[in-house]
Amino acid sequence: MKMPLFVSLFSLFMAIASCDLTDDQQDNNNNSNTPPEKYELAQAFPSLTFEQPVELTSPNDGTNRIFVVAQKGKIHVFPNKSDAASATVFLDISSRVVSGGERGLLGLTFHPDYKTNGYFYVNYTGGNPLQTFISRFKVSAANPNQADPGSEEILLKYNQPYSNHNGGKVTFGNDGFLYIAVGDGGNGGDPQNYAQNRKELLGKVLRLDVNKTEGNLKYGIPNDNPYKNNAEGYRPEIFAYGLRNPWRMNFDRTTGALWAGDVGQNKIEEISIIEKGGNYGWRIMEADECYGGRNCDKTDLKLPIYSYQQGSETGRSVTGGYVVRDKNLPGLNGKYVYGDFVTGNIWALTFENNKAVKNELVTKLDNGLSSFGEDTQNNIYVLAYSSGKVYKFSPVKQ
Repeated sequence: MKMPLFVSLFSLFMAIASCDLTDDQQDNNNNSNTPPEKYELAQAFPSLTFEQPVELTSPNDGTNRIFVVAQKGKIHVFPNKSDAASATVFLDISSRVVSGGERGLLGLTFHPDYKTNGYFYVNYTGGNPLQTFISRFKVSAANPNQADPGSEEILLKYNQPYSNHNGGKVTFGNDGFLYIAVGDGGNGGDPQNYAQNRKELLGKVLRLDVNKTEGNLKYGIPNDNPYKNNAEGYRPEIFAYGLRNPWRMNFDRTTGALWAGDVGQNKIEEISIIEKGGNYGWRIMEADECYGGRNCDKTDLKLPIYSYQQGSETGRSVTGGYVVRDKNLPGLNGKYVYGDFVTGNIWALTFENNKAVKNELVTKLDNGLSSFGEDTQNNIYVLAYSSGKVYKFSPVKQ
């Protein structure tokens, strides 16, 4: 069993697997030694430190604020200025959150009309037995830097059979629908085969219409969801399936493509572009190989755009990132920047027509790369889980 992601001091990670690289992957690693341009990481907000940060985002409301999610159950807010001296607690639901390992408050996103309606959405684990909650909250009418903790409306909840593989991302697509990344429920090897079972929500990307309700649901099902009104008993919320533990998925706002990093079992990490109705293979495949050394039928399965073998130089827990649209980073523009939690490697993937062309090492973070973030100006940030610091890319002066 592999214990991926943000475990404090790496104490819950298994030893790095020693895997032989294919010729193609060895070539990719050789190419990665020359970055597209030289960048280093600089603290974006030197005076601020957060406890186990796992998400950074901003609402499109004209206020130019940054929100940082702390895994134990707090959301912090502060002005988007490098000299910000303090961060206000926007929301504290620590008493509702079960945290530790891969559990906790894992995702935050703001409604596209947040400026008008004040709605935002979170993804957290809680309860006994353990469940994931997708909830809507509302900002206080009296204070824009304070949410109303009593405004919680639980839209969706589902059981988590184990403590790991909880996914956690929530984000709105260019279509205005809410997308949710759901892990396979945990343990190792998806023992109940949840990811391939379309009657279950685990191991999926879900898509909801939060602007309406249907029947007993507190949300609507978009008309073009692949299993809406199906006769087989498949969950209509499903947008795509066959995922192990998608840790961080984000939209390229320019193209509308949905990129995800899916954490591997014990051999391969993968980057995929999530498409409607796609089956991304787990547990038939781990990335682009048949899982467990067995022969398998890859017909109609979606292969990753890129994958890397686990190892001491690469890592063993992918952290999905962003297609860069940051005007301050011309050398990374249009590339998909992502990393690995264990090694802290940060790569830039060049792609054309949804095919990887080159993968290059950009820089490295030494404190557990839990997440990337983006503000409303498309500036890219890097979150260090252990130190609690937020970083940005800074060109190295020649």
